[in-house]
Parts: sequence; C-alpha cells; structure tokens
Amino acid sequence: MTNKFKLLGTLLLALFSPGTLNQQSLEVSITDVRYDVTYNAENARNGRLHVSMSFRTDSERPVRLSLPIWTPGSYEISNFARYVADFEVTSGGRDVQWDMVDFDTWRISPVGPGVVTVSFDFLADTLDNGMTWLEPDFAFFNGTNVFLYPEDSDLQFSAQVTVNTEDDWLVATGMHSTGTPRTFAEENFHDLVDMPVFIGRFDYDSLEFDDKLYRLATYPEGAMVGESRETLWRQIELMVPPQAAVFGEIPWETYTTLIVFRPDLPGGSALEHQNSHVGIYANQFMGSPVLPLITAHEMFHAWNVKRLRPQQMVPYDYGTAQPTELLWISEGITDYYANLVMVRSGIMPRQLFYQITSGKISNVMSTPAVALEDASLSTWIGPTDGTEYIYYDKGSLAGLMLDVAIRNMTDNRKSLDDVMREIYHTTYKQGSGFTNEQWWRAVRNVTGGRRFEDFYERFIDGREEYPYEEVFETIGLSIERTTTLVPRLGISLDEDDEGVLITGITPGSPAAAAGVESGDRLLRIGGIRVEDLGYVRRFQARFNDEAAGTGYEVVVRRGSETLTLQAVLAFSEVSRVEIYEDPTASAEARELRAGILTGRTR
Repeated sequence: MTNKFKLLGTLLLALFSPGTLNQQSLEVSITDVRYDVTYNAENARNGRLHVSMSFRTDSERPVRLSLPIWTPGSYEISNFARYVADFEVTSGGRDVQWDMVDFDTWRISPVGPGVVTVSFDFLADTLDNGMTWLEPDFAFFNGTNVFLYPEDSDLQFSAQVTVNTEDDWLVATGMHSTGTPRTFAEENFHDLVDMPVFIGRFDYDSLEFDDKLYRLATYPEGAMVGESRETLWRQIELMVPPQAAVFGEIPWETYTTLIVFRPDLPGGSALEHQNSHVGIYANQFMGSPVLPLITAHEMFHAWNVKRLRPQQMVPYDYGTAQPTELLWISEGITDYYANLVMVRSGIMPRQLFYQITSGKISNVMSTPAVALEDASLSTWIGPTDGTEYIYYDKGSLAGLMLDVAIRNMTDNRKSLDDVMREIYHTTYKQGSGFTNEQWWRAVRNVTGGRRFEDFYERFIDGREEYPYEEVFETIGLSIERTTTLVPRLGISLDEDDEGVLITGITPGSPAAAAGVESGDRLLRIGGIRVEDLGYVRRFQARFNDEAAGTGYEVVVRRGSETLTLQAVLAFSEVSRVEIYEDPTASAEARELRAGILTGRTR
C-alpha cells in the first residue's frame, strides 16, 4: 500500500538504518495459503460471514496482511476493512500478537516458523455488485472484500479456498475446483479475488457449447425459471460468437453468470470479472431486452477490461485508486459493442439499436460538456454535476464515430473490430496494458497511417459537440432533433440496496427550495413511488401539462425520519434525437451501415 506517510517512513529507515534497506529485505515469505469462508444457517442468524486465512511462515519476522480497499470494475474506494469484526490470530493453539499498521493493514508477529491462522467476521450486508450481501438462505461475496494479502511480497502466490455451508446449499463461482467438494484453487491473488461466490439456495444449471462450459446461477430460488430462463440461455449462446469474432478467441474455459433478482429494486446493474459477472436486477428485467444487453456488456468486458486493460491498471493495486483517462475505451467502447453484439447475434432488431443510440445522444446533450478523458479520470470521486458515468454513453458514441471513420477511410475493408483485435494481441497477449499512444497507433495502423490528432483533440481530449449529422449521413442514417420542456426536480440520484439515494442538489432548483438534502432517500415524488421502474418518466408525464409553479410533494427519508417536503413545478429544456434509415442513402452508405451492423468488411 502506498501513501505519503509510509513513503516518508521508508525514506527515514533507508537514511538512518544500518546497512542497505531494500524491498527484497522487507519481503516475508508465506506459503500454503488457505482461505475458509463459512456461511450457514447459524451465520445467517447473526448476519455474518466468517472468514479465516492460514499460511506457513519460515521466520519470526512480522507479516503485514491487508484487505483491498476497492473492487476492480467498481471505480470507487469502499474500504472493506471497516466491516471486519472479532479479528483473531493463533498459531499452534496459542494466541499470536498483532496490531494495526493502518486502517486496512494488520501486522502479525509470529513466535517462530509454523502455521498461522487469522480469522474474523465480515459484517457487510450491502446489495452492491462489488460488495458482500447476506440473506437467511443466501450470501454472495467478492474476494476483494474478504481475502487478506501479504503486503510485503508479490501477489503471485497460489491459494485454496474452501466454502463451508449447509449440506443442501449450493456454491457457484468461476474459481477452479480442486476435485474436493466446495474447495477451489487459483494460481495468484489477482485471479482469486476476481471470482465472486454465491452460497445458499438458488437455481443453478449449465450448458456446454463450442467446447466451453457456461453456468447460470439465479437467486432467489424459483425466481427465474421456465421460459425466461430458457430465453436467457438462448441469448447467451447467441451472443458469444460475435464477441469472440472481434478478438479472435474465447479466453475462458468456463463462464458463470450470477444474478440476484429483487422485486423492490428501481433498476439494475452488473459487474464484470474474468470468467463471470454478477448482476443485480429488478424482477421486471426478466424477459426484457435490457437483461441480455447488460449481459453482453459484462461478457465483452472479459476481453476489454479484464484482459485488454489500460497500463495504469496493470497490475491491479488493491491499496490505492488507479485512475486512468482511458475508461472511455474500457467502458464506453464496451457499451458500443454490447449494442452491436445484440444486433449481430440477431437478439435485437437494428431499429432498437438506433433507439438506444438516440437515447445516448440525448443523454450526452443534456449533460454538462466534459472531455472523455476528464470524465474517465473523475469517476473515482463521483462528480455531482451529472458527468460521473457519462464516459459510458459518450464513449460509446466515440466508438461509433471511430468505426464509421475507419470503415469510410478504408472503403469498408477495415473497422474498429480490427483495432480491438490488434491492440488485444499487441498488448494483453504480450503481458502488458495499453497506453493512449498505443491505442491511436493501432487506429493508424488499421487505416494505413491516417492521422487522428484532430479527432482526438476535438472529441476525446476536447469538449466539442459530436458531428452527429455528418457521421450518420456517412452510413445512410438521418437524425432528427427536438427540444422540449420537461418537469425537473433538480437532483442527482444513485441506486443501492436501500433504494434511491439523492447524491446531489442543483442550486436554485425546486429540490433546493423545498429543502431536499444530499444523502436523503427519495421515496415518492408527486405521488409516484420510486420502487417502480420508470418513475422519472411517470413523474414527467404526470406534470408535463401542468403550469410552472404548481405544487407537489416530495417524500424523503432522512435518517430515521420520513419527511414530506413541498416543491413547486419548474421546467428545463431537454434535447431529444431520433435516428432513421435514409431511404435515399447511397449504395456505399448502405454498405457501410450493413458492415457495422453485421461485423462484415469487404
């Protein structure tokens, strides 16, 4: 872990300690690393996950063990150590002395060579993809939450994980089985913590195609069965080939889709891993086109993020934030391909692709102008001006513009697919991350040396509005813009297991005048409950024809209190766009469009 105080301490030791102090002399060798995770009916009553780590040390030197402070893919600091309770250390049946070095690091002082066991309870009960969540008959956890790592040595150590639970409960994970029931093993810490685990009662089945094994675990038991489950299975089978075609390979032997459904959620989200992903969705997602769309997004991440990754995040450092200006590639272009995969696989009609793209344009137009590189960097601090996640939609549109430009420049002989394939093989397959320079070099290589400095300065590092009309005309599409007045409360929102959290208030807005505060939980707005999907649209539809100044109630929960606040109606201009196929488009434009939608080149 790196911080200024530790750096200062290291410098002082180097200056005043006898001899030469270097990283090699600090390393402490531990072997035979094993983790045990226990969740059963008894733990469920206490709302705790019990975790232990054992290892063998060959000396009396202290061992510093840390918990990660974030989960890769979830670009925020979570400080998982705050959920640790009842921390204990033993060796040979005796207590071992320990103390804390900082808020997420424990210093263990063995009495000599031998096996040391560290144990603790984990109290988290947060329904979030990057966290740990417990129910009376179910738990899921991420390895980043609960697996300690030795801070003074590298993370290339092998380890075993054993899950202890009820005899009739299931365990689902992407980890490799050792052949012993509920015992798994990985060759290094990075792989170990990148494979979340389901424990308990849930539906679990598998399917094999193209010599790969796919598994689907859904909680609660009986929530997703019958036609909706069969439909998702068909969609998964259809979406893998067009994704593999982009990169030229399938990088996993098994892939596990882990899903939690909840009737009280207002939306859904998911988090990628190298051979699995966790999705948390409202029940309404079952059978909707949104579920396979998110599934395609997370599966594409198995190539773009979990393997092809910005250099600033190689390797992962679990003790500090790792900001990069390239998240627009990792997330935005992944989002572009998720939409393409749905069309190329036949899961989604191209008209829905146009509709989704229109929605992204509308979202970008209604968000403060921000450079893609800046938005990529600032997501770590959660800006409250609406730009926190704009690198998804704006990055997706940048990917579309690049795809159109590449195909147009090369007479449809090359595409963005070729860029993704080249940089995948020249960086990830060579054991490194990619840099901004390497990305644009790949674009130049694919286009025969064409320069993209102007594109980069205007649309990636700059804040210039995208030339949508020009781009869509190139591929035989037309765009129609409209501006309307819509009711606006003036709040920024986020969703978690407790509902809808108000994260920001627009100064001078109806919310500010009504006394809504950041940190409040939104319960109802204008008589509309936020538990229902689409509550924003229904609020706008309910008050769209009312006069400005009309009063309405905003109900929030603030701490333990439920408050009914009085707001007055105000309107904001919102730009919307619609995309249509141009019947007068040239044959060349139609060919370019067909190439994008099918993945074909000349």
